[in-house]
Amino acid sequence: MNKKAIGIGCVGLLVLAGVGAGVYSNMDKLLPEKVESDFTVSYDGIATGTVPAKVAVHDPSIVKDGDQYYIFGTHMTAAVSDNLKEWSFLGNGYSDNNPVYGELMADSRVFEYTGKGDSIVPTDDGGVHLWAPDVFYNETTGLYYLYYCTSSTWNASTLEFATAESINGPYEFGGNLIYSGLTPDTLEYTDVYDYVTEDYALENYVKGSEYNFDEYPNALDPTIVTDKDGKLWMVYGSWSGGIFILEIDETTGQVIHPEADPDNLVDAYFGKKLLGGGHKSIEGPYILYDPDSDYYYLYVSYGGLVADGGYQIRVFRSKEINGDYVDMNDQTPFISSGNHAYFGLKLSGNYYLPSLTNAYKATGHNSAFIDDDGKKYIAYHTRFDGKGEVFSDRVKQYFLNEEGWPCMLPYQTDGETISESGYSKKDVAGEYYFINQGTNIDNVIAEPEMIELTDRGNVYSKDGQIGTWTTKNGTYYMTITMNDQTYSGVFCKQLDEAGTEVTVFTAVGQNESVWGVKY
Repeated sequence: MNKKAIGIGCVGLLVLAGVGAGVYSNMDKLLPEKVESDFTVSYDGIATGTVPAKVAVHDPSIVKDGDQYYIFGTHMTAAVSDNLKEWSFLGNGYSDNNPVYGELMADSRVFEYTGKGDSIVPTDDGGVHLWAPDVFYNETTGLYYLYYCTSSTWNASTLEFATAESINGPYEFGGNLIYSGLTPDTLEYTDVYDYVTEDYALENYVKGSEYNFDEYPNALDPTIVTDKDGKLWMVYGSWSGGIFILEIDETTGQVIHPEADPDNLVDAYFGKKLLGGGHKSIEGPYILYDPDSDYYYLYVSYGGLVADGGYQIRVFRSKEINGDYVDMNDQTPFISSGNHAYFGLKLSGNYYLPSLTNAYKATGHNSAFIDDDGKKYIAYHTRFDGKGEVFSDRVKQYFLNEEGWPCMLPYQTDGETISESGYSKKDVAGEYYFINQGTNIDNVIAEPEMIELTDRGNVYSKDGQIGTWTTKNGTYYMTITMNDQTYSGVFCKQLDEAGTEVTVFTAVGQNESVWGVKY
């Protein structure tokens, strides 16, 4: 299928669609000019019982090794790229022949607690589930470590790790780390009693005869972070009791269990709770330290991961690795905080922009890294409007605004470089396709309206002046104020996904992200 590229020329100042109006597919009919492009959108993914023809890695965790980029993901997938756009499979699927994960598939210890029919907590379908791996190179041991989770029910899971001499594997089982889904019948099969008493476990981790999932985590989605002092930590958790963090012993790969400190939300077995709880949607935690701002950024995903589940990326930050993590309003969501949609800077959700044949939906479960040249990237998977549950991976460059908050570019990266000296007002003034992704958790697609940034610093829509905008001389920083709300961000030039050069702005304010695209 051919994609439409927007012709560069005068675009009439008109409103294309309000947020969620559902007419994005008619956008090209409103444009005075369009050209054909060879760019195509591939809807890659794993449908039940099939193997995709092209690369798609769910829950991608990104890492650079040498000159190549790797993503590791759910269902024993892994892929490699030279440019962050085109990927080739290294391994894919539950098979002993998988060159990356095959040794794990063949090792009965991997699924001893959760997994196949003879596991302590078996899956309903008798199969195995290995999800959300994360890989890092341990300089102390000279080995690559792969942290992952196995799961049987919506709260019975285990965190484990494996090691390999090459990033490509094969990875061999290293040990179990954390168990969840604890009940009076399963506690004895775990290591919980090594760290807490039986009475404590039965009074706290168990509620009646079931797991106390509102307060304690589902042992999913582990990722490893190195703090600025060189210590290793594992952040993990999914829905249930929220997001937790534990220190990692760099010589063994095992977790270091802390002393209990209830006043500071520290549990002797599960570690410190960072945010969440009450089985509200929050998963896929990823922490990245940025020396430019001296902040730790905690990324999570809200919503349900399916196409209509409102899946989205949120971010919090902290000066310390183990918190407190706060959003743009200096707030942290916990069990008693009410609707968690009001917490966390929303970086990406459901949206449509020019050059996309179909709107992107359920953009989430991201990872992030800073490249050798200092460029910052976010990797995530996305689904597509009208394409069911198939998915594909995207990597986008992001920048920190003047206040140190991430601002993600609208389009996938294609080698763009921001101008350190900034852009002239004459260069960036003009008509923009503008979207505000809001803070809702729903299946509504953020669709563009046209606004104009005049060279005198005013913002207009078809209804008249709605705000103002400014740039900071000698920098790429900008601010835009609309309807009494100010957003702080950056201008940049990049290619849209049809290969047309565009001027964009990306800015954040009050936990909302806004994007503008000018042709």
